[in-house]
Amino acid sequence: MDRLAAAVGAGAVLRGADIAPHLRDWRGRYTGAARCVVKPATTAEVAAVVTICAEGRVAMVPQGGNTGLVGAATPSGSGTAVVINLSRMNRIREIDLSNNTLTAEAGCLLQQVQEAAAGADRLFPLSLAAEGSCEIGGNLSTNAGGVAVLRYGNARELVLGVEVVLPDGRIWNGLRGLRKDNTGYDLKHLFIGAEGTLGIITAAVLKLFPRPRVTATAWAAVRDPAAAVALLGALQGACGDRVTGFEIVGRAALELVLKHIPGARDPLAAPAPWYVLMELSDSLEALGLERVLEQVLQAEAESGRVTDAVLAQDLSQARALWHLRENISEAQRVEGISIKHDISVPVSRIAEFISRADAALLQAFPDLRIVNFGHIGDGNLHYNLSKPDATANEDFIARTPQANRIVHDIVAELGGSISAEHGLGQLKREEILRYKSDVEMDLMRAVKRALDPQGLMNPGKVL
Repeated sequence: MDRLAAAVGAGAVLRGADIAPHLRDWRGRYTGAARCVVKPATTAEVAAVVTICAEGRVAMVPQGGNTGLVGAATPSGSGTAVVINLSRMNRIREIDLSNNTLTAEAGCLLQQVQEAAAGADRLFPLSLAAEGSCEIGGNLSTNAGGVAVLRYGNARELVLGVEVVLPDGRIWNGLRGLRKDNTGYDLKHLFIGAEGTLGIITAAVLKLFPRPRVTATAWAAVRDPAAAVALLGALQGACGDRVTGFEIVGRAALELVLKHIPGARDPLAAPAPWYVLMELSDSLEALGLERVLEQVLQAEAESGRVTDAVLAQDLSQARALWHLRENISEAQRVEGISIKHDISVPVSRIAEFISRADAALLQAFPDLRIVNFGHIGDGNLHYNLSKPDATANEDFIARTPQANRIVHDIVAELGGSISAEHGLGQLKREEILRYKSDVEMDLMRAVKRALDPQGLMNPGKVL
């Protein structure tokens, strides 16, 4: 403890009651314990802390904004680990406009990175509901997705280089702003999505894009999920990759938002079983995106796939529509605990998944409430289950393994993944063994052993 205080300053080593917020995950599912929470301010300080812990054979838990959903940033209950929180590393190191890159430290809030890009008349497109509190290091460590994956890709696709402190305390400076570098293994991808189990990302070179000058946003009621997929195809056929966001929202999800989120209003006069929130964007104002969106919706209405729709007339109305989508998770948290699934299937199999999973679950659990929403444009659904009656929900939650097996087996049969964007953390580290081959698991363990032979870096997560 004295060595840690000497490395980062006594005020940056938290103990006692001060560490409580760092020991519990955002959902309230996991609570752990730790020797202390260390808050280094530089890469050199992170390296010093890791070296001290490695020499003492003390486990380390990297942590950013602590907004993860699978317990990856929460220590175990043993109380022996040191939590290394990077929130003080919050500098934008460089913006290179000619190269369209921004170099940010891991503790920068995602919103801070977005605002820095906007201030340079550029766009950093990673966008998710927690952007005001999540940090870029955590976004990269979990390969965050969000609402713009359809056009710009996951966090992995938005990174050109990273700086990493390895489990033995060495620093790998891979902060290269290169789009072409064919000199062997692309090491940065080992650490992106590894949930802090292979090292600690301390900074990254991020891609920037032209800032959109015009957007068109609409909320539409659709006949069923198959109609939503058909609408996506029609939009992409009409305007290509200008489709930036395409979100599906089931009626049960919208009702929770209307019930628990102040100011939320139903955009349409009559309820519908399914809705789609879509957004088009471009840097050229003369393309008439609103007209394109209106024409596609009209054609889909004539076919019977769209039953009603509203187009945002200004930025305020667009934000109100996105407010409905982005507050679903918060509304669910107010409602109480549920069995959550973050799955992906090929876009072409989404309707089949929903139909089969709904039927199998309702047969096994009558009166089940299925809250279904997500990024249908990239095949990622948040498929959450609970009983509407709080007194019956506790018994249902106890049957989580049975519900998971039903959902995940169908996902696997359709060629999907049981974790699309949230990661594995503690929540799915055992479950994944059923769905990954022995070869895949052996390769993952081999990588872990090679980089972290002592097993000190975020133990008990992913593997």
